[in-house]
Amino acid sequence: MQIAILLFDGFTALDAVGPYHMFCRLPGAETHFVAERTGPFPDDCGSLSLVAEKTLGEVTAPDILVVPGGPGQSGQMGNETLLDWLRAVDATTTWTTSVCTGSLLLAAAGLLRGRRATSHWLALDELRAFGVESTGERVVTDGKYVTAAGVSSGIDMGLTLAGVLAGDRFAQTVQLMTEYDPQPPYDAGSPDKAPADLVEELRTTSRF
Repeated sequence: MQIAILLFDGFTALDAVGPYHMFCRLPGAETHFVAERTGPFPDDCGSLSLVAEKTLGEVTAPDILVVPGGPGQSGQMGNETLLDWLRAVDATTTWTTSVCTGSLLLAAAGLLRGRRATSHWLALDELRAFGVESTGERVVTDGKYVTAAGVSSGIDMGLTLAGVLAGDRFAQTVQLMTEYDPQPPYDAGSPDKAPADLVEELRTTSRF
């Protein structure tokens, strides 16, 4: 089983690392970070880089594709080299997945039209503009397409798919060993729960 995790400048690190940590121990799986070129790619904070060890041309038939999001996604929306690769590998993937605004790249490639999908809450309208039935659910599965909402939800997506691929017992083991038992100090993790003025401020000042 080959897993390809896409990288580009300005990706959000947890979008990629969350699913990676859920997938990396799948029996028989090999995981590759891939990009247009090999080498380090800085995340959206600029102080952490992940290394792509393979180019897009070297990974042509992954079983699982993971597309992260992040501010750098905006600059990739018209990158035909990348979009063509997404279309090409999607033709043979078993699972095509995304985290956060990575779903906008899948949508720009025409892969989500007419399907249910999710993204970061600030990007749901933009996702809808691509003919996608966008929803604020944390993880959405439509056929072989599994999309996750913002950033941390990539962990949930990875754990969900790990259960499908290797069984509940395996997924429970990963969850336990990761000690993934969220107990956040604030209850402001969605626009439905956060202070209304904070939600409005971010709608006004933040862009993807």
